[in-house]
Amino acid sequence: MPFPFTLPTTSTLTFTSTYTSPTHPSLPLAATTARSQLRLALKHHKRLPFSSQPSHLPAILDALTAYLPYLSALDAGLSGTAIGTTSATKEDVDVVLVQELSTEWRAVLSASTVPGRPGGPRVRMEGLEAEVGFVLSTLGMVYSLLARAALHSLYGAAGVTPEQRTKAIQTAMKHFLAAHACHAYLATRASASTPAVPDICTPVQSALAELTLAEATLIAVLKDDPYPAAVAEERSATSREWMVGQPEIPKVRAHLFARLCLAAAEHAGRGIALLGSGSVGGRGVDEGLVKYLRDLRGTARGKACRFLGIDAELAGRTGEGIAWLRGAAKEMGFVETGKEAKSGLSRFKMDWKERREDRRIEKGGDWGGDAGRFEEGRIVELLERKWVKMNDTVGVQPIPPSPPLLASMPSGREYHVPQPFKMPTLDEDELARLRAPPDPSDAALGDEGEDSADEGEGEVVGAFPGTGRDYGGGYY
Repeated sequence: MPFPFTLPTTSTLTFTSTYTSPTHPSLPLAATTARSQLRLALKHHKRLPFSSQPSHLPAILDALTAYLPYLSALDAGLSGTAIGTTSATKEDVDVVLVQELSTEWRAVLSASTVPGRPGGPRVRMEGLEAEVGFVLSTLGMVYSLLARAALHSLYGAAGVTPEQRTKAIQTAMKHFLAAHACHAYLATRASASTPAVPDICTPVQSALAELTLAEATLIAVLKDDPYPAAVAEERSATSREWMVGQPEIPKVRAHLFARLCLAAAEHAGRGIALLGSGSVGGRGVDEGLVKYLRDLRGTARGKACRFLGIDAELAGRTGEGIAWLRGAAKEMGFVETGKEAKSGLSRFKMDWKERREDRRIEKGGDWGGDAGRFEEGRIVELLERKWVKMNDTVGVQPIPPSPPLLASMPSGREYHVPQPFKMPTLDEDELARLRAPPDPSDAALGDEGEDSADEGEGEVVGAFPGTGRDYGGGYY
C-alpha cells in the first residue's frame, strides 16, 4: 500500500481564445502559462521509469499549486464571486466567455477500453468545471503518491531507525489527509454538475476520499505497531537482531488499535459501494481500484482480528488468540481449501506472489497493489506459529471456532478529524499585476510544443499493446 495511481495527461489549452477579462486583462494569458507548465510536468512524468517517478512528484505538486489560483480566479470571474484572502482585500474579477472551453484529459480511473492498456482513453469535455475537476483529482492523487513514496522507505530498506520510521509515517499521514480533503471537496463540488467521465463524478471522488481516510487511519496504527518492523527484520538477510525477543503491546492499546482498523475497514467498505455506482455514460471504474479497495478492507479487518488476538493472548487466553489469528487469515483470503491445500500448491502460489511483491519493492516499481495483505499475512503466520507452539507445550487450551468471534467484533473508532479543502486564491500583488494589459511579445507556453495526445505508452517491439512499461519495472 498505498494504491499506485497513474497520473493523467492533458492536451494543449489556450485560455486567451476562450475568455477575456475587462478588469484583469492579463489573467487568461497567465492562466495559460501556468497550465502549460502543468501539462509539460505531467508529460515528463509519464515518460519516466517507475523508479524515477517518485522524485518527480514535488515538481508536479508545484505546478498544480501554481496553476490552481489562476483557475480559481477564472472560475470566480465567471460566477461573479469576489476573490481575496480577507473581507478587506476581496476584489471583483470579471471574466467574459468568448467561446465554450474544450479540453482533453486522459481518464486514468475509468475502465480501459483496450485490453492490456491501463486506464481509459483521452476524453474531450466542455466547460471550465471539467478542467477544475481533473486538476483537483490530479492533486489528490499526487498527495497519495507522495505518501506512498514516504512509506516506501519502510518497506524497501532494512534497519530503519525509529526516528526515520516516525518521520516517514507522519509525512505519509499529512499527505493522506491532504488527499482526502481534495477528493472530499471535489465530490461536493461535482454533485452540482454532470461529469462526462467517472474520474470526476461524485461517487468516485467520494470513494477516493474514503480510501485516503482509511489509509490515514491505518497509518495511525502503523505508527505504534512494532510487528511489521519485527517481521521485516526477521526476513532481512542483513539483520543482526535475531537475539531480540518478540515485541509486546499493552492490552489497552491493542484493543484500541483493533477499533481503529475496523473504522478503516468501514471506510473501505463504503468506498467499494460508491465505486459500484460510479459508472458514467456506459464507462465503468478501473477494476484495479475496486480490487485494491476490497483487499484494503480485508487487510484492515485482518489487522483488527490480529490485535484482538494479541489482546486475548496478553490476558492469558491463548486458545482464543489463535482463533482470532485464524479469523484474520479468513478475512484476508489466505485460507487453503480443496485439492490445492492438500497438495501444497496453494502455499507455493502464495510464496511466489510474496517474492514477486518483494522484488517490486526492491526495484521501486508498481509495488503495494496488494493493500498490505502479504505483509499482514506474514505477521499473522508468525504469531500463529509462536502461539500454537506455546499452547501445545505449556498451557493447553481449546481453540474455539473463528466465526462466532468474527461476529462479535466491536465497532470502529475514528482517529482523524479531517479539515476541509480551501481553493487557493491569487494574492494582492499578483492581482495588481494582472490588471495591466498583456504584453504582445509574451508567448504563452500553451501555444508551443507538441501535444501528447498521440504519445505512445513506450511500446516494445513484439509486446502486447499497453504492456511496454512492464518490461522495465515488472518481475518475471
